[in-house]
Amino acid sequence: MVGVIPSVEVSSVPAELPEGKVLLDVREADEWEAGHAPGALHIPMSELAGRLGELPADAELLVVCRAGGRSARVTQYLNANGWDATNVDGGMQVWAAQGRPLVSEKAGAEPEVI
Repeated sequence: MVGVIPSVEVSSVPAELPEGKVLLDVREADEWEAGHAPGALHIPMSELAGRLGELPADAELLVVCRAGGRSARVTQYLNANGWDATNVDGGMQVWAAQGRPLVSEKAGAEPEVI
């Protein structure tokens, strides 16, 4: 049986996360490079199982993707494996639509959510 996936609205996520909370972006590299939240940790969903050691064991993870589907699956997986994870409902699309800060890895490019 699938349990309820804990989730939070983008508007409830502070722009600067307090100590003990980490924004985990699980989008692919091209999406990350185009635009992401400042200070987020990037581990693509496709690489997560092999990179679990990079996750802080004692932090609450706020998991984000483009719209919320991938991050919901990752949240469910992480919670089943001992992490404290919450899905960011609406993802980076809502983040950008609300005018929240974005940074790009592409020199000189305006950050965008793709």
